[in-house]
Amino acid sequence: MIIIENKNLQTKPTDYKQLGFGKVFTDYMIMSKYQDGKWQEIVIQPFQNLSLHPAATCLHYAQEVFEGLKAYRGDDGVIRLFRHRDNIKRLNESCRRICIPEVDEDALEKAIIEIIKLEASWIFEDEDTALYIRPAIFGTGNELGVHPSKEYILCVILSPVAKYYQNKEDYVKIKIEEHFHRVGKLGTGTAKTGGNYASSLLSSVIAEEEGFDQVCWLDAETSKYIEEVGSMNIFFVIKGVLITPMLNTSILDGITRRSIITLAKQMGISVEERKVSIDEVFAAAQCGELTEVFGSGTAAVISKVGMLKKAEQEIILPRLKDGVADILLSQLKGIQYGRIHEDYGWITTIQE
Repeated sequence: MIIIENKNLQTKPTDYKQLGFGKVFTDYMIMSKYQDGKWQEIVIQPFQNLSLHPAATCLHYAQEVFEGLKAYRGDDGVIRLFRHRDNIKRLNESCRRICIPEVDEDALEKAIIEIIKLEASWIFEDEDTALYIRPAIFGTGNELGVHPSKEYILCVILSPVAKYYQNKEDYVKIKIEEHFHRVGKLGTGTAKTGGNYASSLLSSVIAEEEGFDQVCWLDAETSKYIEEVGSMNIFFVIKGVLITPMLNTSILDGITRRSIITLAKQMGISVEERKVSIDEVFAAAQCGELTEVFGSGTAAVISKVGMLKKAEQEIILPRLKDGVADILLSQLKGIQYGRIHEDYGWITTIQE
């Protein structure tokens, strides 16, 4: 690993409330190139723009994957990295699906820890802030034939972030998408690749224009079963049971989703991973059995849903102060910020 000093450091923001999400970037980035059949040595270098050939494979055929993970500064001042090994492993799983050469997981882990040390002063101590870490790999070969690239770039950029959803109510409004699908059965839904998100943009724009925060995706085969909500996994509390769609070939295996299921079971909450139809959810709401809905993901962590709408049908959810979502969020954030001890090996502390 090579480290190139940045002699032109930025003036850091002082008010975390002005950060937003993914708008401010730190002074350093990680870079490595895949050439001649192998990955080159990882370099930590000053943050800078990239130069790409106009025929780069990623630009024409979307051969690209990415990840998202976070580091937190606790009340004790210690920096904690949350489940980064799982994210790096999932990055390689996405690589296999998109025909990208896998990266050395140990080497990437060391580089991420090292760059966090360099950028430690960018991590705020305030609750609901973190250092968001975005690895991405994309094909850079300059041939227009439809085939995997022979050259790639791995880069990792860092961004200090506040809450993903900035609405004051802390409850999101969800539209059930009935005209488009995010991905198809046996498609790329289990890979974290840009094409999955590109296919969601039109629905998201329309939903936002209609006053919603996100859309809820149904399966492409029958349009009956719920899969994800926006860029998050989704959970329902029906008759006191925490229910989430079972993983299939079109649902991303979320790291936060895994964490929630583990913590819920540890706390004695009944959990079911199974098919969940939109009709079941609306029927449960009608008879008062649906009490909570929330999304989960690295960016938003846990995001409570206040309203679901399908055509002319609408569900308004009770705004519980100490519901399942609140209990799980408190537990999860307690672990991430160091207030609660965990025995799962999820936390890696960073020595500045």
